[in-house]
Amino acid sequence: MRVLLVEDHELYRQGLDEMLRGEGFAVVGQAGRGDDGVALALRARPDVVVMDLNLPGLPGAEATRRIVAEAPEVRVLVLTISTGSVELLDALLAGARGYLVKGAPLADLARGVRAVAAGELLLGRTVADEVLDRVRRGSPGGARPPGIGDLSERERDVLRLMAAGRDNTEIAGELQVGLTTVKHHVSNVLDKLGVENRIQAAVAAVRDGLV
Repeated sequence: MRVLLVEDHELYRQGLDEMLRGEGFAVVGQAGRGDDGVALALRARPDVVVMDLNLPGLPGAEATRRIVAEAPEVRVLVLTISTGSVELLDALLAGARGYLVKGAPLADLARGVRAVAAGELLLGRTVADEVLDRVRRGSPGGARPPGIGDLSERERDVLRLMAAGRDNTEIAGELQVGLTTVKHHVSNVLDKLGVENRIQAAVAAVRDGLV
């Protein structure tokens, strides 16, 4: 599994490199600045980018947004010192697949990288609720998006698979329905939840205990 490290503290970055290599990961590059991290990610196309949030050159949230926009197959796992930071919420809204608190045990980091690479979402329910509250406050009228209870049973099935990182073709295969049908269900899920994209829909699934 190929990993890129974007972290401005060199000693900490080197420590992450050694730990991940010891766990069998291939570290394909390192960057100490956000803009350099974006350039490396778009060139190397790793499976996972481990991204610090407070970076010179370009903040981690904006670097995440640019990577996800240009290379959606690359998964971003952010490192944070606080689960209540505005920067963390910004990064999750930008498309990060989850977060780990800095200083977490090596085993947690290794599991987190593998989970994110597999399409899972690493997100606590409290943080998920804060992310969706940000979506609500940014929506016209500020109305709270409807919850999971507004979805049909088939739409719930689709959302579970979306939250597990499946793309539309994989969802169609697992549910044994046509691709057009899946696209219709995905559109309905986003509309009913009042969210903009699949990441935010997955956050809603975590918040409401569907996954």
